[in-house]
Amino acid sequence: MTPLNDLPGVFPRPATLLPPPPSIPARPYVPAAPDPDPRRPAGLPDLPPGGDDDGGREDDAGPPGEAPGDDGDGLEAVPPGEAPAAVAVPPTSLRAVPPSERPRERLILDGPEHLRTGELIGLLLRTGLPGSNAVVLGEALHRHFGSLATLGRASHAELARLRGVGPGKAALLLAALELGRRVSRESIGSAPLLDTPSRIAALLADTASGWKAERMVVLLLNTRCRLIRMETVTEGLVDQVLVHPREIFRPAIASGAHSIVMVHNHPSGDPTPSEADIRITRDILRAGSLLRIEVLDHVILGRPSEQWAKGYSSLRELGHLRLA
Repeated sequence: MTPLNDLPGVFPRPATLLPPPPSIPARPYVPAAPDPDPRRPAGLPDLPPGGDDDGGREDDAGPPGEAPGDDGDGLEAVPPGEAPAAVAVPPTSLRAVPPSERPRERLILDGPEHLRTGELIGLLLRTGLPGSNAVVLGEALHRHFGSLATLGRASHAELARLRGVGPGKAALLLAALELGRRVSRESIGSAPLLDTPSRIAALLADTASGWKAERMVVLLLNTRCRLIRMETVTEGLVDQVLVHPREIFRPAIASGAHSIVMVHNHPSGDPTPSEADIRITRDILRAGSLLRIEVLDHVILGRPSEQWAKGYSSLRELGHLRLA
């Protein structure tokens, strides 16, 4: 009888094992040193190269870090056809941060209002770059533009050219900023109470941040100081030629408004009223007294500063809403 081990395909005889090859010690990987950027002074660190939306890790939304001696924002625009320079930045990975201090977890537990602006931008960017996480990139982006209002006025091309942003992240940022403006516009349609300059400024702050030129709007109010609707009077330079009382009061009469508030922005960010702003306000005030439509205020929107901590000025609070 033939043994089972001798039948073909059944329990084949074990092959003779060869001795293992001698072990060869692995050589450590040493990356090549990057070429210096001829456009940047020696010794000034920068963010690593970017522009690729898949160039980071999802878990890189860690705490902000900054290279020693970095006095810039690290977001220089890359000229077309030129590769960004690779500069080392101290690593700030999320893995070294306790879970309770990570921005995403803090947002979930405490709410988004407890996060810094750079952290919120970093969560939107979602991915970091080698040597810097998404929050470092978000902080640099905020410093580069100076304010969310200026960031909101940037075009897709301007954002996409910046190091570490790229076309995909630029589109995501613009979409988030536009959603914020739409929330403000929806609140305008809910008849909010507008009985103080601060409420008026809060209502229009997000919407006005997207205005790239000077624009005047008139808020039409009922007898309880609640908004009926908002009308745009003029865009461009606000002066006495473009802002005529009839353009202000025509929609007010048509809507049966009891009172109005004029609002316009200063693209420079300085809400200090000019002499023209004061003259226009007094002309409108005289016309309103004849039509028996009260002019409650003229609010000028800008950006917060040492002089204007709230980021706006009220001509009523400044004493300019008195007939001479």
